Amino acid sequence: MPSLPLVSHNSPDSIIAWRADGAVTLQQFLSEVSQLAALFPAGRHLLNMCSDRYRFSVGLAAAIVAGKISLLPSTYAPEVVRQIKTFAPDVFCLTDSDLCTVDLPRLRYPVMNDGPQDELAIPQIKATQHIAVVFTSGSTGTPQPHPKTWGALVGSVQAEAQRLGLGLLHNCTLIGTVPPQHMYGFESTVLMAWHSGCALNHAQPFYPADICRALAAVPAPRVLVSSPLHLRTLLAAGLLLPEITQVVSATAPLSAQLAQEIETRCNTQLIEIYGSTETGQIATRHPTQSCAWQLFPGIKLAIEGDCVRACGGHIETPIAMSDTIEPVTDKLFLLHGRIADLVNIGGKRHSLASLDHLLNNIPGVADGAFYMPDETSADHVTRLAACVVAPGMDASNLLAALREHIDPVFLPRPLLLVDALPRNSTGKLPRAALQALFQTCT
Repeated sequence: MPSLPLVSHNSPDSIIAWRADGAVTLQQFLSEVSQLAALFPAGRHLLNMCSDRYRFSVGLAAAIVAGKISLLPSTYAPEVVRQIKTFAPDVFCLTDSDLCTVDLPRLRYPVMNDGPQDELAIPQIKATQHIAVVFTSGSTGTPQPHPKTWGALVGSVQAEAQRLGLGLLHNCTLIGTVPPQHMYGFESTVLMAWHSGCALNHAQPFYPADICRALAAVPAPRVLVSSPLHLRTLLAAGLLLPEITQVVSATAPLSAQLAQEIETRCNTQLIEIYGSTETGQIATRHPTQSCAWQLFPGIKLAIEGDCVRACGGHIETPIAMSDTIEPVTDKLFLLHGRIADLVNIGGKRHSLASLDHLLNNIPGVADGAFYMPDETSADHVTRLAACVVAPGMDASNLLAALREHIDPVFLPRPLLLVDALPRNSTGKLPRAALQALFQTCT
């Protein structure tokens, strides 16, 4: 049975991470992984709640070498924790916060012994070993578990690193604004660092000033792994940005206009990642050059009637895609939004994602989202609603701007002006949160 190394770094003195107190070598990392693994209780399942990305990575690595499975939900709401306890009754929590109150047996991330250590061998992990269960965000329904094997994850991040050209960037550091518990952050800020020879940064900055500080705290070359929400906010702040070699974005498609602004302001290249919790990442695009997505090597799209399935490469079994996909060639495709977000009003169809795109391209709109309420009766015609952050604008001006681009049946009634949308840490907007906002404001 084939095995794969825990990390691709070879020299004991190679830098694998940056913490607040400086660089972390491979030797130090392996020592801390060994120390933490020795403290783990008997339970086979671990809820890794460490907010510090480096500590999360040590916890993940310790779980892997100890044969444990990391459970990675997108939120730690009490109901989600209860669901996790049902899913894995032996689960325990690893936390780096004294304020953690999650209703699980807890292991506090320890103070590590940083004295001289014997040189440690890089652990070899069976490709078939299940190392994590990643849960969907619940943005379109109840969170669902998706087990991940070591071989599939390594194949995924190696393909990403090759596509991004990270092998050509000597001593590159990945700075992520997305949490490592999310599939995108899990792959692109932790596992990709392990298997590209790059270093990860411990910080998880959210606000523009924090992002600038995190970038400035590590040497160039730097790759910023982020989301449209964080990038849009970063540009709006107008701060002086440290040198960025590359920007990577995911969680939602960027408009060509925003992508161009990012490349111009950062004097760099922006690459978008496409994937899902179910498949992991499967494609990239350079949005200022093309709207088409290019599949990773070995990944194929199989069309079966109205269903498109992704298969091959690191995808171990064919997976039905939740998005409306139009293949262009065997390697390129166009993305037309989620299947679940198609709305039908008066016999006319439109995608909520497309409507959101039009709304957010209106000058003066900082953020916005359409919302389709649940039908109350068969005789009642349900109308679209929208929630918008647009300081200085009023509803009539927004509706007039939308009327230039969409059929009147899709104009939102009501259109609510709010200070902020209830997005989660990755910039996604769960339907339940949007529904609660409308119930509060109407």
